[in-house]
Amino acid sequence: MTRQRLQAGLTTVEFAIIGTVLMMVVFGVIEVGRALFVANMLTEATRRGARMAAVCPVGDTKFASVAVFDSGSGSSAVVAGLTTANVQLQYLDINGNPIGSPALPANYALIRYVSVSIVGFTQTMLIPTLVASIPMNGFTTTIPRESLGVPPVGAVTPC
Repeated sequence: MTRQRLQAGLTTVEFAIIGTVLMMVVFGVIEVGRALFVANMLTEATRRGARMAAVCPVGDTKFASVAVFDSGSGSSAVVAGLTTANVQLQYLDINGNPIGSPALPANYALIRYVSVSIVGFTQTMLIPTLVASIPMNGFTTTIPRESLGVPPVGAVTPC
């Protein structure tokens, strides 16, 4: 037998091994990029929600729809699986402690900050041979309150 005949299928086997590893790396990079995109969008979602909550009346739920880029369905048009149920709002006092019933007149005067968080959201990464669910919680934005929907003149209107 000649040497060429003994090595006839060797390049195919080598390509199969290297190609598999290369594809896993490529898809891994794509998934990490997607995870970073989702993390940035969750940061933006909390920022948008906090900004809306700071200018809307206490108890208005419009902030959650704005936070998730909702188009009317209750879920995000940008981040798959993110819904208004994943957005949590807290009104905070001067020390950063949550206020129990912010709509009560006595407690309303204590509100100094508005805090919006993402809770209970998990992102699934689909790297070949590895399916991982990553909890994406801990995204919070806290800003000073503004009008809380109360205009200088006139009646309070919902957002």
